[in-house]
Order: sequence, then structure tokens, then C-alpha cells
Amino acid sequence: MQPRGSGPAEPRRAVPPGRSRLRSRGAAGAALLPSMLMFGVILASSGLLLMIERGILAQVGPPPLHPPAGPSRRDGRDSAAELELEVLRDTRNRTIRTLCGQRSMPRSVWELPPGQRRTVLRHLLVSDKYRFLYCYVPKVACSNWKRVLKVLHGALESVDVKGKMDHQSDLVFLDDMNPEEISYRLKHYYKFIFVRNPMERLLSAYRNKFGEIKEYQLKYGVEIIRRYRKNGGNSAGDDVSFSEFLQYLLDEDVERMNEHWMPIYNLCQPCAVRYDFIGSYERLHADANHVLEHIQSPSSVRFPERQAWYKPVTAETLHYYLCNTQRRLIREILPKYILDFSLFAYPLPNITSEFCRH
Repeated sequence: MQPRGSGPAEPRRAVPPGRSRLRSRGAAGAALLPSMLMFGVILASSGLLLMIERGILAQVGPPPLHPPAGPSRRDGRDSAAELELEVLRDTRNRTIRTLCGQRSMPRSVWELPPGQRRTVLRHLLVSDKYRFLYCYVPKVACSNWKRVLKVLHGALESVDVKGKMDHQSDLVFLDDMNPEEISYRLKHYYKFIFVRNPMERLLSAYRNKFGEIKEYQLKYGVEIIRRYRKNGGNSAGDDVSFSEFLQYLLDEDVERMNEHWMPIYNLCQPCAVRYDFIGSYERLHADANHVLEHIQSPSSVRFPERQAWYKPVTAETLHYYLCNTQRRLIREILPKYILDFSLFAYPLPNITSEFCRH
């Protein structure tokens, strides 16, 4: 089946041949998945948390991931750095292959339970013109990527156009298509995601949503304070502490989380979807330029600069929040995000006494 020039205007839900067989196979995989993942989480988190206790990760920094292969017309690099990045990329890819190679892991989106499949399809943006799929991850520059998509398809004149970003209009989501169209694009299109240090992403979501967005303060903040603070019934939801936010995440079912703090693994399902490129927030512009070059976008299209109002999470900011939060909460939250740490090669947060004294 050949792709169409643009996604369909109305969702269609035809059932593909063999769907019932895949459904039963997916159900079996779903039954095995939690126990296998839990074993992996317990094994990985116990060993890695022990490393935190002993300060082994004190000097480890987040590695830049998945560099472009070869020189780029948009960005120059020296060969030593390229070699180092290639080694790091290979390490990450081996980790993903090892986990995703387990028999109980999903091999396609059709083997996912319905709720998980719906989540990933709703986060895969489609460009039929440039033949790519982008899994957007909130708090990992997804607004700027959506601007780029709109410019590529003529819905925006420039990535620098001012105004609030509309996250739905003039965008095509894979979930809008029927199963045959979905399968074709997953098989033939270039697929990429961008990832970020999990704790930095959580802190960014916390500061933005509970410090600036009234809707989130009312929808989530009021409930969080009601649950975890004595005599918090009169709060407007705009004074949620980071500790209260982490406690809320501990008690929340991962599959029911808001997308801004749902783990990247659950949003984008890197086992069910074989991504061709995994960019990192730490190398945002370099990796974005690689993607733009790979899809052969016009040279006039560039990745946007950070908005003037944006308040970045600096190393000092992360240090402050981590070292002023109960260590118990930090340790207990890690298993929920352990796949994001391990698959995408991020070090676990250092909360040793020595580190926090500096």
C-alpha cells in the first residue's frame, strides 16, 4: 500500500487481517511483561541504588547520545568527539536490543495492550511529505519540534512566529489512521525520538505546571495537597512542594499518568517501535540538525532557539531540589523511571551527603 499525501481527516478503525491472532498474542505478552519488567527493575534498581549509596556515580555526567554519522553541513565536530559519541550510542543501542530481545517483550504496536498502544500512537506525529514519524515527549523540546513540523508542511511561516503553541491543529497523529496505514508507516518511515535525563524532566514539569499553569494547579495541585498535606484544604494548588509531587508520582499508576511525567518508555514504547534515531536534550541542536539533514528538509528550516521566557533546569537547580528532598522519596521514585535511566544511558541522581554538601 502506498502512503497518501496527507493523513486522513477522520479516524478510521478497520480491523486488519490477523488482528484477532495478534490480540491474543499481545494479551499473553502483556501477562508476562509486568513480571519480567519488575524483575529487571528490582535487579537494576537495587544494584544502581547501591552505587548511589556508595557515591560511585558522584562524578558521572549524562552522556550525549546518538550523534550523526559523518560530517554535517549544519554542524562541525572533531573526530575524537565523534568516536566517543559513537561508542556511547553503541552502548545504548546494545542495551535496548538486549531488553527488547526478551521473548515476553512486544515486537510491534499490535502486541501491546490496548491502552499502551493507544498512548504510543497518540504520541507519534506523522509527516507523509518527508516520510518520518516523531514520538513527541513533553518537556523534551516537543513544542519546538511541532513548530518545525508545521513549518515543513506550510501551516506556519516560520519557527519564530510568536504566540501560544497549538498542540493539536495542523498536526497528523498516527492514531488518526487505520491499521494498514499505521503498519505501513511504522515499517517504511524514518522514526525518531528525543530523550532527557528523567529527574531533570520531572523537575522541569513540576516547575512549569505547578509554578505557572493555572489549569494544572487546579486539576492536579489541589488534589495533591489535599492528599499529602495536613490542613491543606484551602490551597489553590499553586504551592505544591517537590516532595509532595514525588509522593504523588509514587502512588500513581504509570499507565494513568499525565504525559508530562509519564516515563518516556511508556510514551514511546522503544521495543514495539524500532526507532532509527534517539536524540538527546543535552545535544538538542546538534541532534536536531542531524534529523533535519536526514529527512532532507529545506536548508532554510532550522530548529528554533529557546524561547526568551523559558526557565531552564540548570545543574545547580537540580542539585538544590535533589539535595533538599527526602532521600527516601528519591530512592523510591527511581524504579518507576529505571528503564528511562538505563535504556537511554543516564546516570542515576547523586544524593550522597558528600555531593549535597557542595
